[in-house]
Order: sequence, then structure tokens, then C-alpha cells
Amino acid sequence: MVDIQSKRTPPPVAERVPAIRWVRDNFFSSAWNTLLTILIVFVLFEAVPAFFEWGVLNAVWGAQDHTSCRSEEAGACWAVIAEKHRPMLFGLFPYEEHWRLLVALIIFISVICITLSRRFWNVKILAPLWIANLGICSLLMWGGLFGLPYVDTQQWGGLPLTMVLFTGTVVFGMPVAVLLALGRRSHMPGIKATCVTFIECMRGVPLITILFVAVNVFPLFLPQGLEFDVMVRVMVGMAIFFACYQAEVIRGGLQAITRGQYEAAEALGLGYWQMMIRIILPQALRVCLPGIVNHIIAAFKNTSYVLIIGLFDILSATTAVMQDPLWRLFTIEAYLFVALVYFIFCFALSKYSQNVERWLDEGRR
Repeated sequence: MVDIQSKRTPPPVAERVPAIRWVRDNFFSSAWNTLLTILIVFVLFEAVPAFFEWGVLNAVWGAQDHTSCRSEEAGACWAVIAEKHRPMLFGLFPYEEHWRLLVALIIFISVICITLSRRFWNVKILAPLWIANLGICSLLMWGGLFGLPYVDTQQWGGLPLTMVLFTGTVVFGMPVAVLLALGRRSHMPGIKATCVTFIECMRGVPLITILFVAVNVFPLFLPQGLEFDVMVRVMVGMAIFFACYQAEVIRGGLQAITRGQYEAAEALGLGYWQMMIRIILPQALRVCLPGIVNHIIAAFKNTSYVLIIGLFDILSATTAVMQDPLWRLFTIEAYLFVALVYFIFCFALSKYSQNVERWLDEGRR
């Protein structure tokens, strides 16, 4: 009799060191991955020491003037950040009133962090919190009350302007995106044709064109004496542009929902909007969450386009500030600082999205 036990293939031997298994699976799983790993290690080996020497070892971290950064031994001149950080972060806002923007920025970011925390996802908490937040931040940025000097929106700038435009774009654009996505899948020919035409027209032109129309062309169609603030017009234009791109992402999520979900909702006697709000949209948004966050991150970076209409976000303000002939040679350091600011916000959004995805997938693992 043949020994069946002796013919069986032995089970694979588990790697004694999990870290070695992780490195092998992620960096050396194939010949192509091995080649890429070696190439990347070579590039890092060549670039990182040189950058570390320039940016850390030989860097000038603080200086009374620009002359300390012009010596042959000097590396990166981070002193330019200490010298120019206030106009870079706050733009054209009156210098002596920068504390108002700083307080408003701290309050605004704190409220956003509270809103993103699941423990506070309650309308009774978030609604009054956001009303108070908008009231306090508007008072600090506009002024005109309680002894605060009035500051026109044309003088807003820097990081606070970036946050205001970004938040307004997402808050006003997301509901419009959902409605456009639903309208494009509607069985009513008129609604569907309107949504398709609107989406394709807005996606077919650059954001710069939409901003020009919002600032220069739109006022021509208004009755005489009726005007909207340039900030409102810019925010609406960016929100519409964002909504049209986001609508296609949400439409993809809606198409991923099986017909059985619709039939089950109809069997329960739910109306169209009840079915969408309670059953279809939550599933669709979960499916397309990575794409949604991708466009949200793009919306944050698109705020830099406001330079062409005379507003100074953090990138535009940095470009203007670095026209100073005494510090013009150190624009690389200034732009690296701005890139770090953008990276921090975008990376935070990305990590938050991943945490939400893991939370939503807990019941599906």
C-alpha cells in the first residue's frame, strides 16, 4: 500500500522574520521589481547625502540680513523663511492685523478637525459649531465691528485665502456633484440632457477660463447696481468646476450598485429620494471614495489659479514676496517651504481617506 502521507506536499515554511518577508514581497517579488528597487536605492544614495549636506549641514537657519547666505560655504538659506514668512502666509492683509488671520486659521482648522472626527458626527453638534466658526472667522477676516478695522476681500491672501477657497469649493461643490450625477442617470430626457450638457461644457474648458468668466464676464449680465463680491464669484466658479469632475466619479459609484439594491428599496415602498439617501448613495460614495478624495486634493491645489485674477493665495503671495532683489536668489527655499505646506495638507487628507476606507470596510472583511 502506498503511503499517502509521504506523497503530500509539505506546507510552505513560514518566514521566521516577518520584516524579511515584507521586504521580499514588496521590493524583490519579481525581476522587474528588483531592478526598480536597485535603481531607486542608487538614486537615493546619490541624491539624499547631497541634499542633506545642502539643506541641513551647511544651511543658514537664521540671519540678520541676506549676506550670510551668500558665502561660498553656505547651503540652503532657510533664513528667508524667517524673514518673509508673514507676507508669504498672509499675503496683502495689513501687516499689523496678521494676528486676526492667525487666530481665524487656528479656529478654522480646529473646527475642520472636529468635523472629521466620527465621534462628533451629529447635526446638533456640527451645525451650531460651523455657524459659530463662520461667524467668528468672518468677523476676524472682514472686521468692521468691535474696533477691528475693515479689510476688503481683495486684500485677503496667503494660507487663509487658500483654506477659504478650498472649503467653499468642496462644501458647495459636493451637493451639486451629487445632483448632477443623479441627473445624468435620470430617466427623464430633459433632466438628463441638461446635466450631460452642463457637465461636458464645464469639463471641456480650463479652470482659468471659468475664473475669467466669473470675474470679468458674469458681472456684465447683472442688472445695473447689482454686484457680487469677487470672492463669491471665484468660489462659485471653482465649485462648479469641481462639481462637474466629481459628478462623474459619483456616477461611477452609482453604476457599481447592483439592480437588486434598487429593487429591494422599491419593495420596501421607499420613494426615489428616500431610496437614494438611505440606500444607494451611501454605498456609491463608499465605492468611489478614493476618487472623491483625489478630486478634493486637486481642488486644494487648484486654489493657486487665483493668481491670474489678482488674488494672492500662499503660492501667489510667495511669488510676489520673492521679487525682493535682496532675497531673490533664494526662491528655491521659499518654494520648498510652500511645497511642504501643500504636502502636509494633502497627505493629511490622503491618510484620513484611508482611515475612513478601513472603517467602512470593517463589515465587509
